[in-house]
Amino acid sequence: MAHPKRRQSSTRRDKRRTHYKATVPQLAKDATTGEMHLYHRAHWHEGKLYYRGKVVLEKTVETTTEEN
Repeated sequence: MAHPKRRQSSTRRDKRRTHYKATVPQLAKDATTGEMHLYHRAHWHEGKLYYRGKVVLEKTVETTTEEN
């Protein structure tokens, strides 16, 4: 198994890690609902699933009836 011969200094380690940055997710405003959402993602608004300003899916409430 390979392992380093010498310990790597914290400065060298930190220089390597400077490129690891958190990015802010890009948001879009839906023209139909005015909701902010992630690009290329469907989003729920008032029980409906929207994608590119159009209703894709409507949430339905299932009712259960007990029969004796």
